Amino acid sequence: MGRRTSPAAVVILLMLAVSPVWAGRGDKVGSASASQLSIPVGGRSIGLGGSVLATVRGAEAMFWNPAGLVRSDRSSEVIFSHMSYLADIGVEYAAAGTDIGGAAWLGVSVKSLSIGEIPVTTELFPDGTGAQASPTFLVFGATFSRKMSDEIAVGLTANVIHESMAEVSATGIAFTGGVQYSRLGGVEGLSVGVVIRNIGPKLVYDGEGLERTGIVTGSGRGESNYKVEAASGDLPSTIEVGLGYLYRPGGPLSLSFSSQFQNNNFSDDEYRFGVELTYEDRFYIRTGYDYSTEAEGNESLYGPALGVGLVESLKNVQFRLDYAYRSVRYFSGNHAITLTLGL
Repeated sequence: MGRRTSPAAVVILLMLAVSPVWAGRGDKVGSASASQLSIPVGGRSIGLGGSVLATVRGAEAMFWNPAGLVRSDRSSEVIFSHMSYLADIGVEYAAAGTDIGGAAWLGVSVKSLSIGEIPVTTELFPDGTGAQASPTFLVFGATFSRKMSDEIAVGLTANVIHESMAEVSATGIAFTGGVQYSRLGGVEGLSVGVVIRNIGPKLVYDGEGLERTGIVTGSGRGESNYKVEAASGDLPSTIEVGLGYLYRPGGPLSLSFSSQFQNNNFSDDEYRFGVELTYEDRFYIRTGYDYSTEAEGNESLYGPALGVGLVESLKNVQFRLDYAYRSVRYFSGNHAITLTLGL
């Protein structure tokens, strides 16, 4: 644990992380599959505008940067999070992680979207058949995180994706790998994080809902059954690099700054910034901002974010409650609340 890793090795590791050729741009916005993979979780991280790549730790890190799971100061953590998302969609998230020895942690997580019922429409009944469909969007994750040295932590998350609606479904897998390096350049409080998110095969849709009855023109046959071949969809992959700095001037107050660049393969690139003021490591006030150089008016869909947090301990259990509000263009703002238990 005390053995130092050379800066050259860290640079090589970061270069390997960001080496894939990335093709994506704004003309492909909205064309990715499994968009639930990109929906953020966690009141602290959302309150900081999602700029937590280099600093996130514990169970909340399983979504943002799996390398941070092992950096928890507890032996086990459990997290429950709810967010009111766009158009009355609810996002539920639960995760648990524990120390398995050898400077390593193992965690599991589940995310689900509660959308409600949607009227079923067809080619013959565009106004609805009278039936209702309830979409299902689920993500099951398993995370392994390990410290390579006192400064370097790595992590990998494997997510199983499942979508279904009106007898059409798809199941796939996506991988997210991350690195965190603290005390960058020997500077206390300075850290960097790199993540490659949502790498995996295309999502393929299938099911009885794709079966149709019709007449093939020029075949000389009557009605016959056939199956529509649905187009497969790429995952919403990203490469992300973040910096963080924790400033402790002495006394009860501390201040942390975080920033992040996110290169997306199906939307405009984004820059994220966050500031967090802490009092006695118990009370937290946060703000964050998401900025895009290519979006209209240089504004992404999501605007400024604000958040607060409170930490209390009861015997050997640490309770952490975080709340965040994030403004959204064209929609009502998002509200997120998260409870974290540390054992």
